[in-house]
Amino acid sequence: MQLYVTYSSPYARIARVVRREKRLEDRVEELTALTRTVNSPYYQINPSGRVPYLLYHSGVGIEGSQSVCYVLDHLDGAPVLDAPVGAAGIEHRRLEEYARSLLDGVSVWVRELRRPAEDRSATIIEHERQRVDRLADFWRGEIDHPLMQGGLNMPQITLACALLVDEWYPGLRWRDGRPGLAAWAGAYAARRSFFETRPRETLEA
Repeated sequence: MQLYVTYSSPYARIARVVRREKRLEDRVEELTALTRTVNSPYYQINPSGRVPYLLYHSGVGIEGSQSVCYVLDHLDGAPVLDAPVGAAGIEHRRLEEYARSLLDGVSVWVRELRRPAEDRSATIIEHERQRVDRLADFWRGEIDHPLMQGGLNMPQITLACALLVDEWYPGLRWRDGRPGLAAWAGAYAARRSFFETRPRETLEA
């Protein structure tokens, strides 16, 4: 199996973390995809050009961090990341979606800031700055939820990958005034799966 990623994508990082947490390094090869490039050979593998993308069976693949992680989690027949049933499952999905909203916000923000200064949209940057600030406050109040403190799950992995975008772009500054949230994220940054997938470059604040 081949897992196609880019090293600057927090969405791909989610899958890269799960690959390591599930000890799948010998079963799933991690490959770099060339994206946002005209006529990239990667588009012959995955025509959407998105990452992560898992080629898992005779030319058949699946894209998107949630779907890819589902497949990775089930490869050994002992999944641990599935949402539970009933009310606990609703809470699991609620928190995962809020984590994904934060991930979407920081991703759009950083993407805009990577543009040349003359091409940036001040409106988009300010909108995403405010969204990240609101969601960081939300998570300051939710970080002690049992689902965010217990065994590893997708809400935790998604939130950690969202918050730790600041390893790559320190200008996000979501840590200001939120020491509990910062401590929570720091514990994940120290895990092997996160340490090995940390960003390889840092953008100027």
